Amino acid sequence: QLQASGGGLVQAGGSLRLSCAASGRTLSNYVMGWFRQAPGKEREFVAAISRSGNFTTYADSVKGRFTISRDGAKNTVYLQMTSLKAEDTAVYYCGAGPNYDRYDYWGQGTQVTVSS
Repeated sequence: QLQASGGGLVQAGGSLRLSCAASGRTLSNYVMGWFRQAPGKEREFVAAISRSGNFTTYADSVKGRFTISRDGAKNTVYLQMTSLKAEDTAVYYCGAGPNYDRYDYWGQGTQVTVSS
């Protein structure tokens, strides 16, 4: 199971770090991604990281503000979010899969609310 945490309420311009931890699964075996879903909108891609951690990719809307990383020893993937905007408000989900186009396992989501 994947468990996302670290969400909360923050003012615009602030920062948060989300974590995605796993039990019973070694995350280094998977491509990991972060997605988000705002009220009334479809889930959208935010960022992804390769198994090795050497390659990352981001949605244009978060590029330069968010950083995805992974710690194999802690079996955890992170999403560092800075310069947060009101439009970043959403439930954030982590996913694990065999490639960047397919995620088979999902966390329960963590709410991020950015007040303007």
